[in-house]
Amino acid sequence: MSDQTTSRTRKGSKPKQQQPPAFDKDTYLRWYGDMLLMRRFEEKAGQLYTQQKFGGFCHLYIGQEAILAGMVTAMRKDDRVITAYRDHAHPLVLGTPSKEVMAELYGRITGSSKGKGGSMHYFDKERNLFGGHGIVGAQIALGAGLAFADKYRGGDQVTYCFMGDGAVRQGILHETFNMAMLWKLPVVFVIENNDYAMGTSVERTSNVHELYKLGLSYEMPAAPVNGMRCEDVHQAFTDASAHVRSGEGPYLLEIKTYRYRGHSMSDPGTYRKKEEVEDYKQRDPLEIVRKKLLAENWLSEAEIEAMDAEVKAEVAAAVKFAEESPYPPLDELYIDVYKQKDYPFIKD
Repeated sequence: MSDQTTSRTRKGSKPKQQQPPAFDKDTYLRWYGDMLLMRRFEEKAGQLYTQQKFGGFCHLYIGQEAILAGMVTAMRKDDRVITAYRDHAHPLVLGTPSKEVMAELYGRITGSSKGKGGSMHYFDKERNLFGGHGIVGAQIALGAGLAFADKYRGGDQVTYCFMGDGAVRQGILHETFNMAMLWKLPVVFVIENNDYAMGTSVERTSNVHELYKLGLSYEMPAAPVNGMRCEDVHQAFTDASAHVRSGEGPYLLEIKTYRYRGHSMSDPGTYRKKEEVEDYKQRDPLEIVRKKLLAENWLSEAEIEAMDAEVKAEVAAAVKFAEESPYPPLDELYIDVYKQKDYPFIKD
């Protein structure tokens, strides 16, 4: 964990300072490959959206990739993930085939949610991804519910419940934090703080600027994290999940990150200076890992270019798959709505 990352106990003792561990070549390769796929997929999604290949809202993850890359190397495969509507990258990093993720954007039957969710509602039951939620803050309580179910069944899975910095002003966060601490639920709450929510800075909308401190008021261990470095993110998730899995209850991470694009594709981002965006791009997590791979002689420039070409080809194939896939038939409107197949409101 970096010097920027501190931990607080529920009794308010001094934070422990830890040295970051050394990560091996395979871990850096995994991080770079995952982030490269997320970046190229999102760049293509933005291009396709402007071409009106699909509709609805479209929120890109460009700039925030280190969060999920660091998470996935720290979590177990049976852990749960739930998030808000900036969610294209989550299924990709969890292993959902990119062609199914793209087909979902297009609203096709071959999509991961059979074309019914679109950009904001990705689900993959096989990989324990429980959304993609369009209502701001709704996933906070649902994430605690997933954790409650696991604890009730006697499991030791951890739920990673993501939210944006704008969602922390919702009342549901405070109700959920209180119950989660009271019941010692196995959940890591994750604030992806990209500073601007939909377009207004944290400083203008919250009296608390260091958002991890919201957890301390419920005696929930909490820590800020540098979200531009995979190393810091991985260590933060490792520490938080170990605490949660030990039965000690929830943990809150405020991951400081930055989105290079607007809140959505319809947002020109005029509320922030170009110099600020460029400053963050100098800390691009992809570039940090790329330089590490080169410095350690783990990859050459030619090999990195080959990786990029391979990822671009995968994304292009995903687009072709999506565009050639059919739309859901009309009778799909009545499927996956109620668990009870002969529910009285469904008539032939």
